[in-house]
Amino acid sequence: MEASPPPSPSPSPRTTILAKYQLTRFLGRGNFAKVYQARSLLDGATVAVKAIDKSKTVDAAMEPRIVREIDAMRRLHHHPNILKIHEVLATKTKIYLIVDFAGGGELFSKLTRRGRLPEPLARRYFAQLVSALRFCHRHGVAHRDLKPQNLLLDAAGNLKVSDFGLSALPEHLHDGLLHTACGTPAFTAPEILRRVGYDGSKADAWSCGVILYNLLAGHLPFDDSNIPAMCRRISRRDYQFPAWISKSARSLIYQLLDPNPITRISLEKVCDNNKWFKNNSMVEVKESVWESDLYNKCCDGGYKSGMNAFDIISMSSGLDLRGLFETTSEKGRRREKRFTSDKKVETVEAKVKEVGEKLGFRIEIGKNGAIGLGKGKVGVVVEVFEIVADLLLVAVKVVDGGLEFEELHWDDWRIGLQDLVLSWHDVGLEL
Repeated sequence: MEASPPPSPSPSPRTTILAKYQLTRFLGRGNFAKVYQARSLLDGATVAVKAIDKSKTVDAAMEPRIVREIDAMRRLHHHPNILKIHEVLATKTKIYLIVDFAGGGELFSKLTRRGRLPEPLARRYFAQLVSALRFCHRHGVAHRDLKPQNLLLDAAGNLKVSDFGLSALPEHLHDGLLHTACGTPAFTAPEILRRVGYDGSKADAWSCGVILYNLLAGHLPFDDSNIPAMCRRISRRDYQFPAWISKSARSLIYQLLDPNPITRISLEKVCDNNKWFKNNSMVEVKESVWESDLYNKCCDGGYKSGMNAFDIISMSSGLDLRGLFETTSEKGRRREKRFTSDKKVETVEAKVKEVGEKLGFRIEIGKNGAIGLGKGKVGVVVEVFEIVADLLLVAVKVVDGGLEFEELHWDDWRIGLQDLVLSWHDVGLEL
């Protein structure tokens, strides 16, 4: 008789995040995070978890990188060739980014194993990269750290752009240009290395030229530990094409690796006019879905309603990340509870009024539709934001009597509103 296999062990509490994910495998360590493969305990889906230890890695330099990465990914996650962020979870000591699992690993690893790629495959990856970056640029985001290590592959072999920690958002522009020098020197545009103002989309186009050369040649066009020497080689276009690279591919690379950003070809023109780019059935640039009105309403509408990056992040995570980075005392911090809901605006507003009346609060309606509630020394304002259809963000702001509200009223409000709530912002478990 064949022995029965031993029962699978139940998930250890130390292998779950917010009781929703079980860590199954350590994948590697990045600049400021550990990355794990994980399984959703809700639907069994495989995801990746980027775990950032705030106590060890979040300092004055790393804080903006983490915030920028989350913000950029939330704005761009509708594109199929950009790594999708599902949730942002947090505890007092850790931040967790739940993202797509890229089962194919880094494009860099594939290049290391194979040396170089055949032209049709390189063209396919390049087309997906350009499609993703056009989407980024149309929404005001420049990546600024493009390299094969930051290009991942899913199980089907599709490219996913990742690591937006050095990305630039529209609010980072000064006089229409960017000024921060950043990136990996061998892939960085010469204008950034010269530390002058630059166009982020043109800088990304340069990096695409380096990547395309790397894919086809198996090595980099400019690779010198002496940065001034590298800059001199770049300014002279001092590199050689291997014999196996086609004439049309060489022409495109030459136009992308133009040291003058003004005459350098843009990614828009690459898609519209370049024959090598378009001359293959494997090139797939389907933008109708992620350029739709629904996407613009989701991103632009949310920001127009007065909500900042953390409001959008909170919509998914159920947590307000601002508290992770603030250094003000608890006494000086604004008290605010938030939750997401799939109910109608009218239903939420009616329930807030109903609960307020039951708990003895007087109710006033502001000119902007906000609901004001008062009782004794406690003053509360409730605002409802419609992010997209069937998804609301509700902010409960305590403007007076914060300590009294916490001690005497909050539990009653939480119970009263629980039928509306998809997730509260203050729910979290320590890993």
